[in-house]
Amino acid sequence: MARPTTKADLLTAANENYEKLQEMIAGLTEKELNTPFDFSNSAKKEAHWKRDKNLRDILVHLYEWHQLLLTWVAANQRGDNWPFLPKPYNWKTYGDMNVMLWKKHQDTTLEEAKAMLQKSHAEVMALAETFTNEELFSKGVFPWVGGSILGGYFVSNLSSHYDWAMKKLKAHKKNCAGK
Repeated sequence: MARPTTKADLLTAANENYEKLQEMIAGLTEKELNTPFDFSNSAKKEAHWKRDKNLRDILVHLYEWHQLLLTWVAANQRGDNWPFLPKPYNWKTYGDMNVMLWKKHQDTTLEEAKAMLQKSHAEVMALAETFTNEELFSKGVFPWVGGSILGGYFVSNLSSHYDWAMKKLKAHKKNCAGK
């Protein structure tokens, strides 16, 4: 599916990718669940390929990015001038923020992570529902979004992020099959 450009497409893509992710998780074998992620023999260079070691790490990453979106929108709707990324982070250092979030959840269980993601997905979807198509996909509607569109943040934190998670799980499954 192409990147959503309407509210209807955003909601459909988010729900479809969330369901696909849940189906993929439900289909993981004990071996796949218990084998630590290892992409060291891969050509993949992004930091997350080294950071995340298991399914829990992926789920809490998704959850934390949902929290960033929820906090950002709520604060700015109250009239606070709140950046999407919390200080001291910015778009050049958000990788460091991701490591901080990863460390924060090393004592979170897989079951807790599943429940947290389920709840945050529902919250982000409910928030998306409160906006019109124009509010989500027209530039200049909300000054706090800058030169972007609000819908882009929802797409990135929902369907696109779920797609990222599924690609990572597919790579892990492939690694497990080869062992």
